[in-house]
Amino acid sequence: MKKFLVIGNPIEHSLSPKLHNYWIKKNSLDAIYGKLETYDNDLSELCKSVKKGDLEGLNVTVPFKKSIIPHLDILSSNALRTQSVNTISLNKGNLVGDNTDINGFELSIRKLNYDVSDKTVLILGAGGVVPSIIFALLRMKVPKIFLSNRTKKKADNLKNLFKEINVVEWGELPKFDMIINATTLGLNKVDKFGIDFSQVGKNKFFYDVIYAPFQTEFSDAGNADGNLIENGLNMFLFQGQQAFNIWHNVEPEINKELIEFLKN
Repeated sequence: MKKFLVIGNPIEHSLSPKLHNYWIKKNSLDAIYGKLETYDNDLSELCKSVKKGDLEGLNVTVPFKKSIIPHLDILSSNALRTQSVNTISLNKGNLVGDNTDINGFELSIRKLNYDVSDKTVLILGAGGVVPSIIFALLRMKVPKIFLSNRTKKKADNLKNLFKEINVVEWGELPKFDMIINATTLGLNKVDKFGIDFSQVGKNKFFYDVIYAPFQTEFSDAGNADGNLIENGLNMFLFQGQQAFNIWHNVEPEINKELIEFLKN
């Protein structure tokens, strides 16, 4: 039986096992997918387990999408450009790091028929998924991107990777059309933004990368003024679909039955 894991910290909220095991069953594959709370000193051993064949592949989430890279042999072009890896596979004895978050995010936007090519976007956060979001936005011809993070140095580091972005102080809300929560704020109800979203006006697009829980302080703020709201479920589904294809050479189906299964 082939074994797969999603690794991260925190990890208890992840629906990846539920998603991948659903697809595994639907496609009658001899495999199982689990999750593991991980620490920095676990990364080397986990990668060795993939090389030895004890594990067939890994998904990588917060906060290891960048720190996993030194343990890999090859990066895909998307992973190399963003310095962010979320999917690991073995190819001819080499550990390959890939990034399916880029296409996952872009496909989730295209599904809504939302044209970002004339929009100003504000991103909150500078963690592992943010390079993928920036890269996707630039690929979709977004003319202006602002970035704000609680630790400004991390935002400045991304400015070194993407010269096109504009870094602003945490809590500063420049005029925007679309705002993206790419922080972990929302995973825990105790954590608060400390930002007054009521001043941003109407007809905005609030996009929350968090998909579990399905409703957060951020989505509530957007909903209060009747703005367009999207959580990270579709991004999660599309990136997972591509990871599944990398491992099994099967493109699994995304349908209403699957979405209801995940929500319940």
